Amino acid sequence: MNLIKNLSELTADALAEFQKAAVAPAQQLTEELRKSGGVNQATGLVAYDLQAPAKNLFPVLTPLRNRIPRIVSQNGGTATNWISVTGINTSKLRGFVPEGRRNGLMSISSTPKSASYKSCGLDDAVTFEAELAATGFENVRSTQAQRLLWATMIEEELSDLGACNSVALGTPTAPTVVVGATGGTIADAAGGYYCYVVALTLHGYLAASLTDGVQQTVTVTTPVNTTFTYGGGSSNSSLTTNTGAVSNSNVSKLSLSTPVVAGAVAYAWYVGTTTGATLQAITTLNSVVLTSLTTTHQAITSVTADKSTNALAYDGVLYQAWASGSGAYIKNMATGTPGTGTGLTADNAGGITEIDDMLASMWENYKLSPSTIYLNAREGKNITKKILGGSGVQHLITVDQGQGFTSGAVVARYMNKFAMGTSTYVDVMVHPYMPAGTLMAYTDMLPYPISGVPNVVEKRLRRDYYQMEWPMRERQYENGVYFDGVLAHYFPPSVGIITNIADA
Repeated sequence: MNLIKNLSELTADALAEFQKAAVAPAQQLTEELRKSGGVNQATGLVAYDLQAPAKNLFPVLTPLRNRIPRIVSQNGGTATNWISVTGINTSKLRGFVPEGRRNGLMSISSTPKSASYKSCGLDDAVTFEAELAATGFENVRSTQAQRLLWATMIEEELSDLGACNSVALGTPTAPTVVVGATGGTIADAAGGYYCYVVALTLHGYLAASLTDGVQQTVTVTTPVNTTFTYGGGSSNSSLTTNTGAVSNSNVSKLSLSTPVVAGAVAYAWYVGTTTGATLQAITTLNSVVLTSLTTTHQAITSVTADKSTNALAYDGVLYQAWASGSGAYIKNMATGTPGTGTGLTADNAGGITEIDDMLASMWENYKLSPSTIYLNAREGKNITKKILGGSGVQHLITVDQGQGFTSGAVVARYMNKFAMGTSTYVDVMVHPYMPAGTLMAYTDMLPYPISGVPNVVEKRLRRDYYQMEWPMRERQYENGVYFDGVLAHYFPPSVGIITNIADA
């Protein structure tokens, strides 16, 4: 083969051969495209239209956290402490005295209070590769910090509402069981069915599912391979109730009920033909009707102790009210018919009997009028239906010109008939995490002069939200968003709870 040593040796024939070789691939590609019918989208020669940045399609609803004042303490310590004066002239001396004489010494009632500070927050990590891959899309380290803050705010809302540090659910009463002859497909069982119930706190209820069961002790492994544990929000298992032999030609059902457990917002029901019964249902009533059974869910043998409290948490508003001796108004709706329960009662005068009873009690005992009633969307719907459907209620319908008729109504405020003044209203608001079957009256201000309590509830903080960028251990950025504080509730009688409400 002859090599060309300089450009002068290029002949016309050599140039022609070079040009022929250069255009050959193009001719080949043209021929291939001609065979395939030309360029279309199926060839894959298309751009990728990715909208930046990522769209955050999740709710960040924190109504309690938003309204509770945040006070950063400069005093240090492990807890915030105060003294509550709950009564004056407790010996009930009368004020009349003889001429020139003095009265006896007045007695007061006072109680020291304390709330321990707790740390709360969440962690996340971004690898080097993830940061590089997101170039031009979003700054993932910045958006990670924002999402961590949002997640921590949601966790704080859940804690302010229903974290449980001190209200142990204990061991529920063994369920009462009634076997129905019709209405279900539960098979005969010569040895009968073993029935159990487990009570759940708010956190326990939110973490429970039929697929995964209820949580007992939760173990967390940190990024640095240390571990810690906390109670998952479930009570101990009740004792068992055995139905005795069941023989109803395969058309039986089981109705179970148990007395209301103070602090429980839900109940998990276990049934089986052995003492290793499995989870069948989770309800926000203290009863259930089972028409069929499964054997594939969590076994009752997984529930071995009362793990309803979390020593790492503070008590939320609900559990400060449920605490023994709190003075808060607590109403448990009657068990009623198992699986059906007892709903709120319309008074046919524009009100709800149970809500009026709560407001009357809070006024008569403490001269309080709540600011807001927080409830589940289901209770909001039922209250609206009961009030507007009452026989003694009159309706005024107006139609805006040019706007047509608007259908639908909602009870957004409730008139308190038991407070000073003639137009004291209580806001009625759906809370995103209030379980069905429970509502809570919440008070912002005390009507007491110079009470020393500008905020009935406040978040006392040693340190408000802060972000930590942890020391790098691998090729990733590890971050955490935290706060350190406690929910201080200075007057729990300002809260009212109605629970075990049926969907009726």
